[in-house]
Amino acid sequence: MKLQDLSGSRPLRYAFAALLLVAVCACALVMNGRSGQAVSATTAVSAPSLKREDAASGPEAQLSRTLHEVGNRRLDAAVSEIDKAIRDYPNFRLAHLIKGDLLLARARPLTTVGNASGAPLDRLEELRAEARARLARIQQQRPVGLVPRYVVQMQPEQRHVLVVDTARSTLYVFENRGGEARYVTDYYVSIGKNGIDKYREGDNKTPLGVYQVTGRISREKLNTDYGKLAEQYGVGALPISYPNEWDRRKGRNGSGIWLHGVPFDTYSRPPLASNGCIALTNEDFTAISREVQIGLTPVIIANGVDWVASGASAALREELARHVESWRRDWENRDTEQYLAHYAGNFTTGKMRLAQWSRQKRKVNAGKTWIRVDLDKVSIFAYPGRDDLAVVTFDQNYASNNLVTQMRKRQYWIREDGVWRILHEGAV
Repeated sequence: MKLQDLSGSRPLRYAFAALLLVAVCACALVMNGRSGQAVSATTAVSAPSLKREDAASGPEAQLSRTLHEVGNRRLDAAVSEIDKAIRDYPNFRLAHLIKGDLLLARARPLTTVGNASGAPLDRLEELRAEARARLARIQQQRPVGLVPRYVVQMQPEQRHVLVVDTARSTLYVFENRGGEARYVTDYYVSIGKNGIDKYREGDNKTPLGVYQVTGRISREKLNTDYGKLAEQYGVGALPISYPNEWDRRKGRNGSGIWLHGVPFDTYSRPPLASNGCIALTNEDFTAISREVQIGLTPVIIANGVDWVASGASAALREELARHVESWRRDWENRDTEQYLAHYAGNFTTGKMRLAQWSRQKRKVNAGKTWIRVDLDKVSIFAYPGRDDLAVVTFDQNYASNNLVTQMRKRQYWIREDGVWRILHEGAV
């Protein structure tokens, strides 16, 4: 007897009660009401590359179609769809779990995702958490036409910015279009097993802030340096710059926060599973890894992305650019007191506070007969979780009558009493 022949029976009317609750939401992926087209939040990668937003394949699309069939009581069709997911992703444990539920429905009512008897409860709960996270990604897709408010200005050489929404288990990829962000794709991710807001070494939490990719660790190097522990990182890792200058100012410590893959015996991990890193499927990590620029690609981690209309950051960009230019001009004009007025009262370089910094600058500038300061490749990112903090990074070319230097510099600007001032400054 076919599964669909039983769909009118009383047991099956209740068998998929929990799944039907989410199936309605899942239908939004199958036929997106905004565009009238199938739209997927994440897609399969056969030859890994960044995926485009109009793709309609991949595990979440297959999962949503499975639940769509369940919602329409076409249970044989649901099995067929989940079989496709298992065929394409043989180690996708959640797909195996759902297929098991569909087969169990032949014999008895089901009340939740994961009904196999004797299965470890902790493993089942992890898979249920992944099901909830993936279905939430389907239900609450990125607002069309909006961008994260954090991306105020990308510098010309930055090809992409990565924005992680820890609340949605999602990493978004945006490309640089004339300094502004344009959506490319997004991926399901796992974060720290103890959640967010990392504070100290070993707390198994994921940090929130503005970071950069600082390196690339191959599978071979992981095997050499970490032995059996390398298995948890999958195909490779991309370290990021935690703790950044703001983290250290706030007393946060720890190290080894990476983007990385997953063990080869699984397709993906539960949403809270890492030691604080951001874990992607090995296929998705490979796609991202090929595109990131070491030392250039920003990674912004937020607990819930603030979405704004494209171009909405123009006013903030112009305001901050005006303050940066005023700071540069006052320095170049050797107007030392006006130059120092751009610094906040609790400014620090990490080694010097404002009073010591001011004494040094007055002494140095007194010996100058001329100064020229040129800034290039300026990027501006608003800090997640705050509306009064921004990170400005640029190439600085300095020349004077007795010194010529070039450096990459980063400043943290804070709004005090309505005025932007420099809270931190230092070489990158």
